Order: sequence, then C-alpha cells, then structure tokens
Amino acid sequence: MTRAAAAPLLAAALCLSGHVAAQEAPADPHAVQPERPTVATHAGTVAPGWIEFEVGAELDRYGGGAHGFAAPLVAKIGLAPRLQLTAEESLSRPPGGSTAGVGDAAVGLKWRVAEHAPLLGDVALLPFLKVPAGSAATGTGTGTTDLTVILISSHEFGAYSLDVNAGYTRRSGSGTTAPRAATMWTVSAGGPLSGALGWVGEVYGYPATSGPAGARAVVAVLGGPTLLVRKWLALDAGAILPLAGAQPRAFYAGAVYNAGRLWGRPGPT
Repeated sequence: MTRAAAAPLLAAALCLSGHVAAQEAPADPHAVQPERPTVATHAGTVAPGWIEFEVGAELDRYGGGAHGFAAPLVAKIGLAPRLQLTAEESLSRPPGGSTAGVGDAAVGLKWRVAEHAPLLGDVALLPFLKVPAGSAATGTGTGTTDLTVILISSHEFGAYSLDVNAGYTRRSGSGTTAPRAATMWTVSAGGPLSGALGWVGEVYGYPATSGPAGARAVVAVLGGPTLLVRKWLALDAGAILPLAGAQPRAFYAGAVYNAGRLWGRPGPT
C-alpha cells in the first residue's frame, strides 16, 4: 500500500462519519464501516454474512506537470465474528500514460485479535496477497507477487476515532521494478462536524527502500470532509499533500455502500 506507482495508489484509495464507530462491528450490521479514504484501516470487521463495497477515484499531479489516475474497487465480506475477507482491484493510468488499464489485484483477511487492550485498544492483523494482474510495462502494476502484513491499533474517544497502522511488504522479483522489501506507517483520525457531516485527517509515510528500484522516504498528509447519506451509504472527498519524497499532489472522492446480507441472520458480531 509507493504512491508513485499504481499499487500504492490502490492502497491509498484504501474515515467517514461512519468511521468513528468502526473500531468494533456496529450493533446494526447494515451500517457502513468505511476503510477509505485513508491509507490506514481500522480494526472493525463487516458483520458475518454481509457485504460492503468501496469505490473511489484519485487524480494525481506529479512534478513536471505529469498526471495520473486511479479508480479502486474494494469488496469486504464478513466471514465470522472478527474476521473479514477483503478483495481489491483497480483501474489506473500511470503518470505520462495515455490509456488506463487494470491494476494489480489483492486479497486479504482482517482478523480482530483483541478488543479494548491496554494501550493498543482494538487490535487487528491484516495479511494480504497481491498478484500481478496489472502490467509492469505500462506502469499499471509491479509485475511482482507481494505479501503484506499490517498491524492495526484502533481507539475511540467519544465520537472521535484514532487508527494507527504499521506494515511490512515482501515482494518477488529481482527488485528492478519494485523494491524487494518495503514498510509503511499511518496515523489517522476522524470525527463529526455537524449532523451527517464529518471529517478525516491522516499523516502517513513509506520509509526509504533499497535496491535498483529503491526510493527515498515519502511522507504526506491527507484530509477532507465526509458525509453519511444513509446508514448504508457514505461519501468522501479531499486532498493529499506531500511533505517529503515523490508523493504527488492529489484529489480524491469516493463512496462506501453496504449492499446487505448474503447469508445467515442479521445481527451484531
């Protein structure tokens, strides 16, 4: 999840007003639990048997006037209490490219291992596997198979939330198209403004990597308003601003939709 390529764009596309109540699955399984628009995710999981979709669009402006675009799609299915299956795919146009293409695909399992733990709050592990569905030649993918593990710590302070993530990625390949190893960190917060209108803010970073495709560290901030249209539909929009490294300036918008129950009886996890 780097921002200078399609794979990090997909991740970043992965805290609406619903986010403030998302650390544990809500009593109403039809209530959305947005994991976008932040790079960070929370420790909450979709209720067993329910499915939720997240879709977004991000417009990037790089140095020299080059532009890029990414449109991620995420499906989240509750498999059991505290366990969620996540599948991701995207369309993207890398900077300087003339056409869009399918990006790399990923699948992961979020497991909430603890709730209300001392200091860490709600804790979850999110391992996921990325496969090279995109094209390394056109820049819509890295051409590598990646295994990433993210440690998630989530807290609630009344109506406000705080999510802290730390992740490690190991990739296949020679390291010429993407670093063999990479890390990330994020700190994200969200809360209400007025009624259904809320806000989200985040600072995140990708430490420097080594090897032929190594890059210096990236640090950026993200923020914007959120809107809970219905309990099952939330919208977001905002901007991403670089603090260090090759992170482009970006604008994003998206939606989270809880489509309902696939199997079983509705109820809290």
